Amino acid sequence: MEPLTALALALGSAWGSGLNLYATVLVLGALDAFGVVKLPDDMAVLSSTWVLAAAALMYFIEFFADKIPGLDSIWDLIHTFIRIPAGALLAAGAVGGLDFMNAELQTVAALLGGGMIAAGTHAAKAGSRAVINTSPEPFSNWGMSLIEDVLVFGGLALALFNPVAFLIGFGLFVMLLIWLVPKIWRGIRRFLGGYRDPESLRHPRGGKAGWAGMGSAGFSGGPGDWAPPGGGGADAPAPGTTDVAKRPGSDPAP
Repeated sequence: MEPLTALALALGSAWGSGLNLYATVLVLGALDAFGVVKLPDDMAVLSSTWVLAAAALMYFIEFFADKIPGLDSIWDLIHTFIRIPAGALLAAGAVGGLDFMNAELQTVAALLGGGMIAAGTHAAKAGSRAVINTSPEPFSNWGMSLIEDVLVFGGLALALFNPVAFLIGFGLFVMLLIWLVPKIWRGIRRFLGGYRDPESLRHPRGGKAGWAGMGSAGFSGGPGDWAPPGGGGADAPAPGTTDVAKRPGSDPAP
């Protein structure tokens, strides 16, 4: 395999693992098994019948699990510990037969680089799904899952048959990732902010007035700390005074 193709394969396999590991293994293994491409010797195990059968079964399960809101995020959480190391190993296997540098350094660089690429792709996928799951309808999950599958199949085909086009697309993807991940993180933080302690709503930061004019003390103030909005009624203080209306029954006993 030519060095440029091997580099594209290493990047593509790590990138694809972050999106859908089982589809990545299935595509690469099937292409090698049917003689369409010749994978490096360190990746030849992917064309094993048992590996292909296991990858096909897991891809079938993920195809449906990935389209169920909530379950897809649980699936992504579990696969945090699977996709990233698998992407690192696939990247190392893709460059195993090349002589870019010292063999040990080359393997370490491929493991680290492949792991970082798989981690970044996986983080973008899992984070975007967490944001999408805030929508009550399931169609956005289905559409995103199908797009991810198409990206994996198309991206690996480019990596193997048109590595230059893949490398250009990969560079664009990295720039998109740098721009997108902070926005996804902010969206997740805003979503999780809705589950804060209710006291954070009663006592806003900075001591600003609370909801409906109830003051910074919110509902937890003392008997004389609350006045109805507008200040009308028989118990309203006279204009120019600083007294506040008191709750009925709060006067001291005679």
